[in-house]
Amino acid sequence: MLIPDSLRALIRAKLSDGRLPHESIRISGGPGNGETCVACDEVIAKSNFIMEGLAEEHRAIRFHVQCFYVWDSERVAPGG
Repeated sequence: MLIPDSLRALIRAKLSDGRLPHESIRISGGPGNGETCVACDEVIAKSNFIMEGLAEEHRAIRFHVQCFYVWDSERVAPGG
């Protein structure tokens, strides 16, 4: 899977400033319905699969599958 460097950089920045959580969260998946991805800030179309869960204080977070994959790897990366 080819991941754009700009997406990795954006997710690293959001992890660094607290806009994305570092802790593991329980995730479920399903079809998108026009939600906004917390990682890339783009709409998750109905034709896309969504990964969603609850972060701290029961804040809903929703990802594109690719964005979830990058977040999950970057949150545990050394120095991440």
